[in-house]
Amino acid sequence: MILIGTMNLTRTRDTGNFYCPTCSVDQTYRLRSRRPFLTLYFIPTVPVGAAELFVQCDQCRSTWDVSVLEMDKETHEMAIAEQFRTEAIRASVLVTLVDGTISEEEINGLLKVSRGVLDYDLDREELGHLCSVARQNQIEATNYVLTVSRRWTQEQKMKAIEAMFLAATVDPEMSDVKLQVLARMREVLDLTDREYQTAIERGLDRNDLA
Repeated sequence: MILIGTMNLTRTRDTGNFYCPTCSVDQTYRLRSRRPFLTLYFIPTVPVGAAELFVQCDQCRSTWDVSVLEMDKETHEMAIAEQFRTEAIRASVLVTLVDGTISEEEINGLLKVSRGVLDYDLDREELGHLCSVARQNQIEATNYVLTVSRRWTQEQKMKAIEAMFLAATVDPEMSDVKLQVLARMREVLDLTDREYQTAIERGLDRNDLA
């Protein structure tokens, strides 16, 4: 019986230094290639596909696309900050929609919160898309925040609370369900009472969103 199969062969093509997004510091790396081969009696004989290049950090062993070699610390931090702003405005939209409705006043409030608190240039078209997706997916605000906030810093968590608080209080007659969601966010984000209170006070002290 002839034993035929496939296997991947991996070899190192180059080494160097790069900024590792996982370690958040400069590390050494290996540029590696992985290529599938046809095997005959477990011996690789003929390549059956193109070589795939990837970067592996020598310290944490994380693997990355080769484009990571073009990323420096500043670029990485900018990407992380942009991701946070996107997630925080989505969380604010979900908090606004917890009672099932959104008014014109709340729409304008979300636009102001996005620009004034999160420095995110949100327009009405994108906001409408976010609201539509939120209604279709029916994701609870607390569940969404619990999922995405794992990579947030404490300062980002406080900034998100500030944004969600301002979004929820656009209507002076805030519903009980919004109040309950905001209260649960302190535990979801693992904030101390003082951190939570500070975030709320920052929102109350703002006069640029009026």
